[in-house]
Amino acid sequence: MSEAEFAISFPTESTYVERKAGVGARIPPEAVAFSNTDGGVVLIGVEDNGAVVGRSLTPAGEDEIHRRMREANSPGRYTIHELAVGTKPVVVLSVARRAEGFAQTSDGRVLVRRGTMSVALIGEELARFINERALARFEDTDTGLGFAHADPAHLHTLCEGYGWTVDREDRLEEAGFLTSGGRTLTVAGALHLLPDPAVKLGKTFVEILRFAGDAGDYDKRTEIRGPLGAQVERTVAEIVSELGTELVVLGVRRYELPRIPTVVLREAVANAIAHRSYELDGTAVRVEIRPSSVRIVSPGGLPEPVTVDNIRETQASRNLKVIDALRRLGLAEDAGRGVDVMVDAMREELLEPPMFEDTGHSVTVILPIRSPVTPAERAWVREIEQRGLIEPADRSLLVHAARGERLTNSRVRELLVVSAEDARRALQRLRDLGFLTQHGTRGGASYELGRSLQPPAGLRLTRNELVDLILADAQDTATVPLTNARVRALTGFDRIGALALLDQLVDEGRVRRVGERRGTRYEPTGT
Repeated sequence: MSEAEFAISFPTESTYVERKAGVGARIPPEAVAFSNTDGGVVLIGVEDNGAVVGRSLTPAGEDEIHRRMREANSPGRYTIHELAVGTKPVVVLSVARRAEGFAQTSDGRVLVRRGTMSVALIGEELARFINERALARFEDTDTGLGFAHADPAHLHTLCEGYGWTVDREDRLEEAGFLTSGGRTLTVAGALHLLPDPAVKLGKTFVEILRFAGDAGDYDKRTEIRGPLGAQVERTVAEIVSELGTELVVLGVRRYELPRIPTVVLREAVANAIAHRSYELDGTAVRVEIRPSSVRIVSPGGLPEPVTVDNIRETQASRNLKVIDALRRLGLAEDAGRGVDVMVDAMREELLEPPMFEDTGHSVTVILPIRSPVTPAERAWVREIEQRGLIEPADRSLLVHAARGERLTNSRVRELLVVSAEDARRALQRLRDLGFLTQHGTRGGASYELGRSLQPPAGLRLTRNELVDLILADAQDTATVPLTNARVRALTGFDRIGALALLDQLVDEGRVRRVGERRGTRYEPTGT
């Protein structure tokens, strides 16, 4: 926008607009007031009189806004973006009205927006507002089922998780699994203590659908029932069983690489089960297993103020008691760590990061079963890690170096999206470990893979060199038959990569295929 357009669009502060020169202590109260009224925007980098002084949205600045927003209790959903006003940037913090419940400041004040002011409610006005906006959590609802319906084995597991050995009924009531004085199960209690909560509460189970391709209908459907803790464990086990592992042979070593790390699956499933809307009792948590990804769909949108954009910085729980029990049972990470664990674990395995979608009616976590590096490269990096301590980001640098690329500071900044100083530290750390060899100095320095590291043939040889290697080995077929497994051992390829190379050699007339299925071997034709 030009400065003139900006002045026309935001002529003054109002019920929906607040100006701030910088990120300060007044951000949380204004966000609370907007959340409790009809939403609004805070324009950061604009003086009270409307003069645009400018404020860039740097990573540090965005982190500071997220930190300030955490000082507000239960604000509405918010987004942060940069707006160019003439030649100056302005940071726009957009805060939505809470759809349910209300927001408070860190010292407990309930603020609303009135004109250009954020006003605290007191007395009867406060009581009326709270009565109108108070959120009754569905997990606290009385199911009418007596305590006797709780399964003894599941009751023992839950009490053991909390460390309760005496006065179990009192402890269950305090934790919200039993109603106050009624000795009947709440929804949270029923979900954790009934043998099959779906009998009473609708589709409170997980359905797993397996697809042969990325399109078309599923060819297998499995229902995972039982208390929530058992659902998490059995669902993860079923997904792992369906996915299998990548088997890679490097020399004399065999590596079984997870297609998706178990900790990622566990966290994604636990979050889907814990944060779903149980009021939507006609819909189950759905897991779709496809060749390219695992999709986990949870009924209900993200709990306020969480959005797809701020999901790593902002925490909220729809079902506080449900998720607390899963954490006590060791089936979910501590508050605020779940998404970080998923992202970090996928990165450590050199896999593509998880993706999140929120339609308002459901939340989907997409876990790709693919990687920018091959299984052989992933296995090779594991071998390197046995020789010295490397950091997660170092893995991708070593893979690029193993492919014959010379690394520079600018290339590392591009690969890792880091500062020049962080790139320099990474290169020098790998150099000092003996994993990279430095050529040149200062701005002209470049780094190549150290000679002490020997990547698998599939990483370091050209196609013609790989063919020569395989054909030379094939001359001694009487002793060691040339098979898919033998090519994998020679090259570090996975089964599909080895088969593709052998098929090319057959098509070119360099080798002939003999036998079928597991007995298939290849013999040189002499051409």
